[in-house]
Amino acid sequence: MDLYAGFDLGGTYLKYGVIDTQGRVLQDETVNTPDSVEELFVLLETVWDTIWSGHRSNIKGVGFGFPGIFHSREQRIIQSPNCPQIDGYALVPSLEKFINVPFFLDNEANYAAYGEHKIGAGKGAQSLVLLTIGTGIGTGIILNGQLWQGSCGFAGELGHVTVNPKGEKCRCGNRGCLETEVSSQKIVNCYKQFRKSEEDLAAEEIARRALNGDEAALQTYSQVGSYLGIGLSIIINLLNPEKILLGGGVMESGECLLPAAFEEAKRRSYAASYDCCLIEQTELGNKAGFIGAALWARDQITKPRS
Repeated sequence: MDLYAGFDLGGTYLKYGVIDTQGRVLQDETVNTPDSVEELFVLLETVWDTIWSGHRSNIKGVGFGFPGIFHSREQRIIQSPNCPQIDGYALVPSLEKFINVPFFLDNEANYAAYGEHKIGAGKGAQSLVLLTIGTGIGTGIILNGQLWQGSCGFAGELGHVTVNPKGEKCRCGNRGCLETEVSSQKIVNCYKQFRKSEEDLAAEEIARRALNGDEAALQTYSQVGSYLGIGLSIIINLLNPEKILLGGGVMESGECLLPAAFEEAKRRSYAASYDCCLIEQTELGNKAGFIGAALWARDQITKPRS
């Protein structure tokens, strides 16, 4: 049985797994992302050795999703705001030292969009945009049934579109990016501001408080949701996609976040464009990145050669 492995690197976690040719997950693991690039590649080699020893010659290919601006021609990350240790690093030579099957690299959100398009909530859609909202915001775009990567591979960085010109400084160097206004850390910072408190707590706790009627939590999700709505309206007016899919850890509090987001998106979008765009949560959840990476490897290896 032919199998394919996928890796999804994020600023906080490395998710990886193995799928069969139908996309069924046979192995699924999550570990913390190391702080240094040297530790990261030691971890990747250790994980690969475990995968290879468990499946041996059945593994036919691997996909690696990395966060940040991925240069498709140079096969490296130009800038990764949430994982800066990989900026400019020679990824391919390092992987070639221990990966003994064909492997493929791309931005991790591109792979998440590909996974959802192939076997998830976007199956059958010819055009969709995926937003993964967590430590940062990743974006993947499917147009005419194909992954849209842009001329150099840089397409889909909606997380670094300005939605609040007076907003916080982003790690990318811009100010008021969608990523700075909607991420999990923004939810925490915003809540502290509204509550006038330095209480140490996680975004999940703020969501729970919002559901229980906490006024500062409700204000937080109203503000953060409004900025998400601005981002959604940009997608809708620019691309007129069939679907927008929302995933990532922040979407676990979607019932708190989405009412304000939908209201703002509707207010700022062309009515006809808004009405023909279906906005849904993802189906594959936090597995979408590694599943999409593995599916991409499968499809690159098995596609007919011209």
